Amino acid sequence: MARWLCRLQHSAEWLLQPERRDGPECGRRMRIRYEKRRAVFTLTGLERLRLKVQWCENAACSRHHQPYRPEAEGRIALPHHEFGLDVIALIGALRHRAHRSVPEIHAALTERGLLICERSVTNLLDRYDELVAAALDAPKRAALAAQGRVILALDGLQPDVGHEVLWVIRDCLSGRVLLARPLLSATQADLASLLREVAAALEVPVAGVVSDGQHAIRRAVAEALPGVPHQLCQFHYLREAARPLFEADRHAKKELKKTVRGVRPVERRMEGRDDEAARVVAGYCAAVRSALTDDGRPPLAAPG
Repeated sequence: MARWLCRLQHSAEWLLQPERRDGPECGRRMRIRYEKRRAVFTLTGLERLRLKVQWCENAACSRHHQPYRPEAEGRIALPHHEFGLDVIALIGALRHRAHRSVPEIHAALTERGLLICERSVTNLLDRYDELVAAALDAPKRAALAAQGRVILALDGLQPDVGHEVLWVIRDCLSGRVLLARPLLSATQADLASLLREVAAALEVPVAGVVSDGQHAIRRAVAEALPGVPHQLCQFHYLREAARPLFEADRHAKKELKKTVRGVRPVERRMEGRDDEAARVVAGYCAAVRSALTDDGRPPLAAPG
């Protein structure tokens, strides 16, 4: 059947690469072998993910040719899902805290410009309940025991200001969610309690932790998992580094507009002329107007 809707334009594009370069089992250098593309609906719009996937080339390694995907992918969306974790967190907050029905939740999401049907709202509400009830059962324990160790990733998702934050702890090696719990606060004691709960339930050692740079998370990791390496997410580094550049570029464009407001009178004087000089001037005017009106998107696609 022919497509009757135009393809949606993504509001942001992220290039995600694995932060780990050495194999988790043999320690040998892993190489990026292919790229996966994925589209995810979030509360900010349709986002396109470009995922650099790598694997171990050592034939004697237990993870030989097993894909190792970017760690930051898990904080955006669950595997095989088209809606982001922030959407799931908002649906759970509207259902369990605001006591909204499924049609009311669907109407609220539609008002925010999210393309979603009521059946998807029901399915995502089930995913939220499964996340909150996630526990280390026997199959998970067996899978983690076969790995021999875990690398924990700690992320918090808050749909809107004032809502509960859904904290998710997952294993970067297997992609499994080990614990998910909504919290009203994100203090050091609260996060350390979550980490201790996961560490106590595991039968394998924690080889490392990946998170953003919040001070509460840093102190909680140091308190609950002393001596465990803590890697700060490079994705957040790039976003925060590009934000002041974007703001400075936007301010420069605002100041530039004040000095080139005479473009339109020049264009009027060139109207009706077809000589070479008029075409050159018209081209320059179009270039200036385009530079002043085309906006980029932070963090890594600033205008100019």
